[in-house]
Amino acid sequence: MRKISIVTVARSDYGIYRPVLKALAKESNLEVTLWVSGMHLSPEFGLTYQEIEQDGFSIEEKVEMLISGDSPEAIGKSIGLGVIGFSQVMARSRPDILVVLGDRFEMYAAALASLPFQIPLVHIHGGEVTEGAIDDSLRHSLTKLSHFHFVSCQEYRSRVIQLGEEPWRVMVSGAPGLDSIQQIPLLEKKELEENLSLSLSDSFLLVTFHPVTKEYLQVEKQIDSLLEALEKTEMITIFTLPNADTKGRVIIEKLQKFAQENSWAHLFGSLGSKRYFSLMALATAMVGNSSSGIIEAPSFSLPVVNIGSRQKGRLRAANVIDVGDTSVEILEGIKLASSASFRSSLEDLVNPYGQGNASEKIVKKLQEMSLDDKLLQKKFYNIASVPEK
Repeated sequence: MRKISIVTVARSDYGIYRPVLKALAKESNLEVTLWVSGMHLSPEFGLTYQEIEQDGFSIEEKVEMLISGDSPEAIGKSIGLGVIGFSQVMARSRPDILVVLGDRFEMYAAALASLPFQIPLVHIHGGEVTEGAIDDSLRHSLTKLSHFHFVSCQEYRSRVIQLGEEPWRVMVSGAPGLDSIQQIPLLEKKELEENLSLSLSDSFLLVTFHPVTKEYLQVEKQIDSLLEALEKTEMITIFTLPNADTKGRVIIEKLQKFAQENSWAHLFGSLGSKRYFSLMALATAMVGNSSSGIIEAPSFSLPVVNIGSRQKGRLRAANVIDVGDTSVEILEGIKLASSASFRSSLEDLVNPYGQGNASEKIVKKLQEMSLDDKLLQKKFYNIASVPEK
């Protein structure tokens, strides 16, 4: 029986993994376990490992790595603790395949720890670009550490190959998070209101703003600008918490204060996929800088006001309105996203990240993949010679 261990470090990647995990669980020739770390184990971020347990998936290991702090030093120390913790796990529990996803620093710690163990490493969502975040460097580093790649579209496959990965190692699967949109029954408005214990008007905003980690010194100014713009709209606003990144606690403190002072603003630590997708289906617009506005929102034809540089470089559908990080620009973006003309222009929008069938492709390949020297002994693939200066 082939053992596949999957690293999950936050609610965001777990939501993407969930349809893959469901598909893997149906295969009798696979043993699938989860290694849980990062924000999942933090009370501050909702102890979201409990959601995994409620879904019935096996948690084989819990790796504590986050220290209490959001300074660059704290993030660096957390990475170091993660490498130590995951190394200890691998020394006692070696899988046939280790799966990582995305670009989180917690995920990178697991991948780096696997290198001396020579465990076949599979990476999901490589080749993407987010110029405003250190995640960009982590993602490309994960590509070089990994032995096989599931990417969300052809453009990203080309980029992974450009990074020197042999073409046979790179497969276009689509974004697995879109599979959940097809599988999860959404809540009707009344059900959602009861579930969240609040009243939703016909117009409301869904807001997620993460620290722009390459601009962490400007985080306070950026979140103040966003809140100033939202205050002028006075639309019902649903906030979700940011990731555990540099200066993330600055955002959390300001969101908590803002929600206390404005009755129409509501803050949730973790909504879960069902409630989150249900809100996306009903919201007037999404505001912030979350990857879900780029990848999942097109499937709902949901207008997105994408703030600043965090997602700069990612492939976009026509639902995304890119704005700067001043309150004036953000407010103008919200007005455009809320307009009937813009919303009607998104009818029949096609999501460039796939149509919701990534899981079956990923599972099939994980079953068939040859775990041999060819997989482990990587060769650098040169696509062209570099001209001399």
